[in-house]
Amino acid sequence: MSSGDPAEGLLRELTPQVLGALVRRYGNFAACEDAVQEALIAAAAQWPRQGIPSRPAGWLLTVASRRLADQLRSDEARRRREENFARDGLDRPGAAQPGDSPAAAAGLPGGETGGDDTLTLLFLCCHPELTPASQIALTLRAVAGLSTAEIARAFLVPEATMAQRISRAKQRIAAAGARFDPPPPGELPRRLQVVLHVLYLMFNEGYAATSGPAAVRPELTGEAIRLARIVHRSLPAEGEAAGLLALMLLTEARRPARTRPDGALVPLAEQDRSAWDRALIKEGTALVTATLAAAPVGPYQLQAAIAAVHAEAAQASQTDWRQILALYNLLSTLSPSPVVSLNRAVAVAMVRGPAAGLAELAALDGNDQLAGQHRLAAVRAHLLELAGDASGAADQYRLAARRVVSAPERRHLLDRAARLSGPSPD
Repeated sequence: MSSGDPAEGLLRELTPQVLGALVRRYGNFAACEDAVQEALIAAAAQWPRQGIPSRPAGWLLTVASRRLADQLRSDEARRRREENFARDGLDRPGAAQPGDSPAAAAGLPGGETGGDDTLTLLFLCCHPELTPASQIALTLRAVAGLSTAEIARAFLVPEATMAQRISRAKQRIAAAGARFDPPPPGELPRRLQVVLHVLYLMFNEGYAATSGPAAVRPELTGEAIRLARIVHRSLPAEGEAAGLLALMLLTEARRPARTRPDGALVPLAEQDRSAWDRALIKEGTALVTATLAAAPVGPYQLQAAIAAVHAEAAQASQTDWRQILALYNLLSTLSPSPVVSLNRAVAVAMVRGPAAGLAELAALDGNDQLAGQHRLAAVRAHLLELAGDASGAADQYRLAARRVVSAPERRHLLDRAARLSGPSPD
């Protein structure tokens, strides 16, 4: 299916629902996911020609059930049970009927509910038998629908390595005899932390796509926000669940101004802020304000607070960079990381001058996590440009362009270099 096809977003929404239904019934995660993937392939081939079925979740569940029956070499009686399960499971009260919306077809009144199998599937993928990296990778694959290549880029590892990691994760879940049930209370905090990180990565992949011709993938940001709402509504006292949702809403509010009609990226300082979604900003700001006052402060809440400060400024020149720097100082203490240090360097430059920001960057030159990545060069280019070093900035913009995977971002970096010193010889 082509990008932007309405069926693509529908399949992404329904996939965890169908997978959750199969895993709940059979418990064989790997076999169920294989069956669902085959059903998705069949849908991608048939739906563009024949149209989306009136009950798409039932269609996927029926096809996946049949594929699973074949995989398990079931007899005719088992195949009939699978078809009955597909029919009866979706004919329960509240299930989809012909003409229902896609959300209802998935058993989601209004598109969102705390009883969604997706939440249970999220926690299953974050099973304690798995390493944190495998938990995140499996969830991105099974629930978010990201490709193995996209997940590999998020983890900065080769695609083959990630494929093996996902395969081993499914095998470990099967060997552990995991049940399709919510986690026990004692495991909830640790597994919730992984779930939130997964949703954070999913949103980032949608807001700043690492591959492909498009700069953004709104179907991913939309799905991440949908899932974050489910988690927050199910666990309203968890401050970081609220903080992550607020961060997503405040960031998503800027998306309409983030690209030009030709797909070119627009930096935050140059965006038309009248195009920002004020409803999302209002909701996100209210959410982070409430959770900061009621729950222990965490990294997602601080990032949301930073996003709220940006949203409060009617113009880039009115941004309260001192407040942002104070928040980054706290974030650096609470949850230090190279990316936090990188972003803090920008805030330092805006408060104390570009030379001070460049001095902060110098401390990151030997960092293994940033080595070979484009972010450090891109930030250094920006600060050199602010310092008036056009030649040095152009060189760093070109270096960042050579390292980045995203085509729109590469074009943006080369355009910045060209403005400073003419077209790139590359």
